[in-house]
Amino acid sequence: MITHECYATAPWELRETELDLDVLAQSESVFALSNGHLGWRGNLDEGEPHGLPGSYLNGVHETHPLPYAEAGYGYPESGQTAINVTDGKVIRLLVDDHPFDLRYGELTAHERVLDFRTGVLSRTAEWTTPSGRTVRLVSHRLVSLAQRAVAAVAYTVEAVDGPATIAVQSELVANEALPVAAGDPRVAAVIDSPLVPEEHHAHGTRLRLVHRTGNSRQRVAVAADHFVDGPEGTTYAAESEPDVARLTVTATLAPGERLGLVKFVSHGWSGVRSLPALRDQVEGGLAAARSTGWQGLLDAQRACLDEFWSSADVEVEGDEQVQQAVRFALFHVFQAAARAEERAIPAKGLTGTGYDGHAFWDTESFVLSVLTHTAPSAVAPVLRWRHSTLPSALERARQLGLRGAAFPWRTISGPECSAYWPAGTVAFHVNADIAAAAERYVDATGDSEFHRGPGLDLLVHTARLWRSLGHLDAEGVFHIDGVTGPDEYSAIARDNLYTNLMARQNLLAAADAVERHPDRARELGSGAAEAADWRDAAARIAVPRNPRLGVHEQAAGFTEQEPWDFAGTAEDQYPLLLHFPYFDLYRKQVVKQADLVLAMITCPDEFTAEEKARNFAYYEPLTVRDSSLSACCQAVLAAETGHLRLAWAYTREAALMDLDDLEHNTRDGLHMASLAGTWTALVEGLGGLRRRQRRAGPDGGPREDGAPREEEAAVVRFAPRLPPSLTRLAFTVRLRGRRIRVDIGRTTARYTLLEGAPLTVLHHGRPAPLAADDPSELPVPPAAEAPEPRQPAGREPRT
Repeated sequence: MITHECYATAPWELRETELDLDVLAQSESVFALSNGHLGWRGNLDEGEPHGLPGSYLNGVHETHPLPYAEAGYGYPESGQTAINVTDGKVIRLLVDDHPFDLRYGELTAHERVLDFRTGVLSRTAEWTTPSGRTVRLVSHRLVSLAQRAVAAVAYTVEAVDGPATIAVQSELVANEALPVAAGDPRVAAVIDSPLVPEEHHAHGTRLRLVHRTGNSRQRVAVAADHFVDGPEGTTYAAESEPDVARLTVTATLAPGERLGLVKFVSHGWSGVRSLPALRDQVEGGLAAARSTGWQGLLDAQRACLDEFWSSADVEVEGDEQVQQAVRFALFHVFQAAARAEERAIPAKGLTGTGYDGHAFWDTESFVLSVLTHTAPSAVAPVLRWRHSTLPSALERARQLGLRGAAFPWRTISGPECSAYWPAGTVAFHVNADIAAAAERYVDATGDSEFHRGPGLDLLVHTARLWRSLGHLDAEGVFHIDGVTGPDEYSAIARDNLYTNLMARQNLLAAADAVERHPDRARELGSGAAEAADWRDAAARIAVPRNPRLGVHEQAAGFTEQEPWDFAGTAEDQYPLLLHFPYFDLYRKQVVKQADLVLAMITCPDEFTAEEKARNFAYYEPLTVRDSSLSACCQAVLAAETGHLRLAWAYTREAALMDLDDLEHNTRDGLHMASLAGTWTALVEGLGGLRRRQRRAGPDGGPREDGAPREEEAAVVRFAPRLPPSLTRLAFTVRLRGRRIRVDIGRTTARYTLLEGAPLTVLHHGRPAPLAADDPSELPVPPAAEAPEPRQPAGREPRT
């Protein structure tokens, strides 16, 4: 998209200068608006043509049976699919009885602009009817970050070259027809007419529809109200039926005259509230929106985004596309979480129904990692959502014969809703990913209330899972067998290294938390004895390594498997999952996405610099990046191991994943984790940001390895270096009430404390004390030269 001739490169906006129906579905995703509770795809105002119509409420879904040719114990029985709820953004236009449809008449101008600073999608168009009359259309759309149930549209039509009879039809539409799903497991299942009508209402300028889902029994209410502004003689009338409510406004316009309306739309849903209660809820939302008014909503939107950008903006000098892309990415990541308020962040956010609207481990490992340092207030509510699903996770563990909690591979409301699949069912690392996100949040914010409450619950129950899932062998080594790590082309492995090291961190964090909150721990039936057992298991955990090759193994025995035939794999056979059987992938040395490489990022102190370099060189030629999660991880390790050209190539791939539709599925929604990965590649890769890590000694206690005292005291470390193509990189990090500005040039890096108490950071291992009005500027040492590792044939970074 960003390199498409219809799209312009600009630092603070995404601008489409003409309409290309061939990429309409992709444009609907990139122009999507949301606030974490409510999402509107960037569909055209008039509703048609469309690629995928979409209006979503976070958590609203329908359930369906998961079919099996032969059932097995422990197989999930019910799936969940996010559904398109009542669409309130539709505004149809008729000019002298001709419907405004871009496939007819003549479209002489068309432009859409998504402004990352205002949070508004604007559209202008000039269209000539088949009978020769020209009108100009202007619309502005927002999904409010201040009033989470509210979205609004300001819509104006102007007669240009002669009098015109105008009819504007503002609608609420339920059960819109959706395109048939393709044969791609990443595409959502289509459920026809999931909404059962319960009530419809139209009076004056107000509209309302209430529906419920058939199986999940969730009630959805959507209401709209309007301000109409037209010339003398303007009339309007409202009507409704079960799936459509409509306000029709008519006027005859002289050349230069305009007919305008502002449409406020209020949304509500519940699985327990009555119809009258939900009706009152959406009517109350409308009243608040009308009271605030269109300009008030605009002002509140800008204020919210101004606050976000003050801590989140990343400046990139030397590549205009990446500068635009990182702001695009951060805008969408923030939208996905801003008002989620104890709901999940789905893999596609609220921009489409790809992956059925499910949340995966991506949320905790990628998205929350970014938000923790840019918008930390959005993180705790998402972790509280995970905490609210703890009963389902405890029941799932019990079903699997384990203690503790087994959180799902994919879900909307908490239960595992993925059909049995080795790469998902035994991906227990999601439990450690959740624990790590909770620890990261507490470490970055000092939120002791969360740590004592939901945080402790999450840590204790995930630690119990690891202790019951693993076992000690005859030599006292703690093994975790039969698991799948992040690489979905390997399954049911022994001692996946990422899983083991993350489990170690989980066990140590839980032990520390139990000792810090003994009274609260007793309520969970835990104490010093269990904490000591966790520390012992952490100290004994297996770390597979091939001494002959001098590299760590992704899982025990992985390096002894037959290598994949990369030379015999054609470029159009990627992604491999769509062209080869999984059993063949599982038994070969081929890596879908960063796995051991990710372990070196999340557990950096478990590896020496030499080990990181050797590991990266070994796994790079095996990694095909059939997942959007991989490029950002490889960018980070490429930067750390001195391969700055390669790091930048991977950074560009991560940044352009959706804007250039590199995975060919942007039509189904944006990849939230890859968007977050743009920040990760820049800040953790080129900026070298690393966080303090827990480590265990051989007896389970604190590790004594001669680390410098100042390194132990520093909460955060940086090791910045720029690739030759960049002249400057600057970003801000939030940390325990502080804002730290990092400004990196080619030869020096400048650290400034913008807000908060003094602290010391590490710059390439060197202490840099920071205080207000006392920045620290230090030289950037050159990277050591080393041969750049190769990639599988045809899988070089896509830039």
